[in-house]
Amino acid sequence: MDPMGDSSMAHPRVDLPVQSHRAGVARSRATRSAEDGPIVAAAREVREHAHPRAWTAIRGFREILLIGAVYSLYDLTRFLVEGAHAAAFSHARSLLTWEADWHLDPEHALNKAFSAHGVLALPSDYIYATLHYVVTPVVLVWLWRRHSGSYSRARSTLMVATVLGLVGFSLLPVAPPRMLPGFIDTMSKYQHYGWWSGDASAPRGLGQDTNQFAALPSLHVGWALWCGWQLIVHGRHRITQVLGALYPIVLSIVVIATANHYLVDVVAGFVVIGVAALIVRGFASLAWRLWPRLASFSPLNSSPRAPV
Repeated sequence: MDPMGDSSMAHPRVDLPVQSHRAGVARSRATRSAEDGPIVAAAREVREHAHPRAWTAIRGFREILLIGAVYSLYDLTRFLVEGAHAAAFSHARSLLTWEADWHLDPEHALNKAFSAHGVLALPSDYIYATLHYVVTPVVLVWLWRRHSGSYSRARSTLMVATVLGLVGFSLLPVAPPRMLPGFIDTMSKYQHYGWWSGDASAPRGLGQDTNQFAALPSLHVGWALWCGWQLIVHGRHRITQVLGALYPIVLSIVVIATANHYLVDVVAGFVVIGVAALIVRGFASLAWRLWPRLASFSPLNSSPRAPV
């Protein structure tokens, strides 16, 4: 028998490779935190150690704040154009004249054709008053839940396009066709069959809280194009992609036929989405080049779920 006893009992074996690995990880984290700085280091700690549900709740709260901020900006435009009635009607007449000179004025023909037949006007009114507020949030939630890797950039594109539209409303107020002589306001004509007010597509009693001169660009069309884009790119079924292609086309016809927008407004709605996409892409690329570590926590690049 060994007089020194069982050495394995007296001195527990230490797994040196494991201990060395842990020490290396600790040194790596310390070095990375020192290089990143306190803000990025704190953000990294949250992302690495937060429970997935807690991280999702944090991201969800941030999304609500973003949406609330954009809505507040929209409400601000109503006050900015409050005294611009004369300018808004002058811009509208000039726009119609320009379209007529270039033979790009389908507004009267479409409005006359739809307003004369309830079977066309009433569904169009419901489409205009409803889908804008239903389809867009549904697509956002769908992206959040099913395509989280693409959500942030898609949402940022929508938000930037909306802000560009709000800038347009403020700088160039334009009265919609329904407020001009020669056009029929189909939503006012058929308001007894719907839930909207006679002033706009807002619910009854809230018409005075809308910006009546928010015609150029058409965010109805811009948001519809964004929704269609996401459905075509991320949809896994042919019917989803077909609906994505048809949605902005249908909205473009509806907004003109109901005398809520001009053809130029529709084109401008398409343009703001394209410009917004370029801005978001450029900003994300620039952020990665200048601040690669901080950019990983940007709303443009992070996904709704905590990393594993």
